[in-house]
Amino acid sequence: MSDLLTYAYAVVRNTEGLQEVAAPLRGVAGTPVGLVTGAVDDQPALVVSRVPAQDFQEHALKQHLEDLEWLEAVARAHHAVIEALAGRTTVLPFRLATVYLDDQRAREALEAGRTVFAERLARLSEHVEWGVKIYVEPSAVPAAPAVPEGDLTPGRAYLRNRRQQRSVRDTVYQAARKAAERVETAGRKHASDRVRHRVQQGPLADAADGAGTAGENVVNDAYLVPLKRCDDFLADVTRAADGLDGVRVEATGPWAPYSFAMPPGESDAAAEGAPP
Repeated sequence: MSDLLTYAYAVVRNTEGLQEVAAPLRGVAGTPVGLVTGAVDDQPALVVSRVPAQDFQEHALKQHLEDLEWLEAVARAHHAVIEALAGRTTVLPFRLATVYLDDQRAREALEAGRTVFAERLARLSEHVEWGVKIYVEPSAVPAAPAVPEGDLTPGRAYLRNRRQQRSVRDTVYQAARKAAERVETAGRKHASDRVRHRVQQGPLADAADGAGTAGENVVNDAYLVPLKRCDDFLADVTRAADGLDGVRVEATGPWAPYSFAMPPGESDAAAEGAPP
């Protein structure tokens, strides 16, 4: 077996000059990036590089996927290659760590999926992905005026404070639902498609929320937006929390369409390597 495997980043529309764009790029493990093409020049191409087999064979890869530092380095390199090419052509991103035994096996996979790849690239042409997250922040709601405790026992005072806290949380979650409805309205108006991802929790949510601000993620959606509608989409989305205390809406992008690269039902898996 060869000491190298073929790492595939994406399928792309093979436009003129794309090979020259790919040539200076360095991908996973610092390896040169190139294209694997089919029998006809205007057919889709695979973006690949040759990576050490010792790191990407199945048993080694399982161990590496538990190493967050290694995983982050691979994800960043994977994303950088896709973003560099997305500025020049339509890109169909692959899942992180998609590998073939060699370029010939990659070419065979490209030929086998040629029709499907072409259809998906046509669908994604002139579109980008925007992520929209909604957070609830009960602590950001202005405190209610203090009520004299009078003759309340400590137990009654505690119960009253708990009721007030629940009331604030209920109000904030109702406001978040209203913000979500406004975002969905913007999506129906401007976007071509939407994918609903699992909300982010724990360390993942903290890492994604780079500012380190408080808040519980209650909506984590991706929208496929035509380039010509991006400004209008963002204008509507950024106003979604107007007048709603304790609710924060965050839009990120534009990204290559990670969440829409796979058929419906497979999008969460396809987005594993997507930016937060």
